[in-house]
Amino acid sequence: MSRPRPAALALTILSSLALAACTGAGSSDEVVAPGPEREVTATHTLSLFAYAVSKPAYDAVVPAFQRTAAGADVSVQQSYGASGDQSRKVAAGADADLVHVSVEPDLTRLVDAGLVAPGWAAADHAGVPFGSVVTLVVRDGNPKGITDWDDLLQPGIEVVTPNPFSSGSAKWNLLAPYAVKSRGGADRAVGLAYVSELVREHVSIQPKSGREATEAFLQGRGDVLLSYENEALFVERNGDPVEHVTPPQTFRIDNPVAVIEDRPDREVAQAFVDYLYAPEAQRLLAAAGFRPVDEQVREEFATTFPAPQQLWTIADLGGWTSVDADLFDQDSGAIAAIYDAATQ
Repeated sequence: MSRPRPAALALTILSSLALAACTGAGSSDEVVAPGPEREVTATHTLSLFAYAVSKPAYDAVVPAFQRTAAGADVSVQQSYGASGDQSRKVAAGADADLVHVSVEPDLTRLVDAGLVAPGWAAADHAGVPFGSVVTLVVRDGNPKGITDWDDLLQPGIEVVTPNPFSSGSAKWNLLAPYAVKSRGGADRAVGLAYVSELVREHVSIQPKSGREATEAFLQGRGDVLLSYENEALFVERNGDPVEHVTPPQTFRIDNPVAVIEDRPDREVAQAFVDYLYAPEAQRLLAAAGFRPVDEQVREEFATTFPAPQQLWTIADLGGWTSVDADLFDQDSGAIAAIYDAATQ
């Protein structure tokens, strides 16, 4: 499978380096250790590997967990990066106690490696403690008048979205218009035609992760950033000159979390995961821009997270096993073939 054009890749690297020079930050897949926690005399240290744009969630909940009886003597070492890269690192032997990935196939890889229990999805809310939706981030004032998916195909519109072979967020970003245009997979050809035109004519750079895509956009690349709603809220609240528009029809994002089996602190890791579903944690997550799964908390934050007219889900398309094989498999997937053709 070929990768992004050399020129596009160079632009992506330059964007990331420019931001790092301005902020003193490293790349988004570097370990962040420890997180923004209160000082503890730790007798347990958990290692978390998570998808890039989940960091604000853990910035909110880790200190709160440490104020509970279960977390009073727990330190959490954190690593953030592109979901696929994080999953592959853990599968290759990275020292992890729990993983939070963008898409289910990145957990399936760890199940196949014997690191995550096969029944992880039998937990409450199918192992998803919080979620998001796909949205469109535009420049302040929305100068291009972007409101819906068809607007992305206007002549001259440049779209920023990550590479789907490293980033889970890129898969969600592409599934949203695919589901809308195919009417939930009923007209596959129409959905693929839209994705093909979008990728061939309008996607000029392919950062590795959702966070790197945001960094490139904030550095001035592109007219529209396809992103998680929580990431859009994060950069808006940070004072960056952007705003987001959620199309009338979009896609629900489910990011699963699981503990790694056969670890000395497995019970502590499970206690931390359980805390993510507690009402206190759910409110903190909602305040940080992530859609809560607790029904009561969701109602409390209804104005922050308006319901789209139509919210497609991965189940509408047949589930991740079917979708990943049909669309994203690097040897036979239809969207993979679109990306391959675009880089020739």
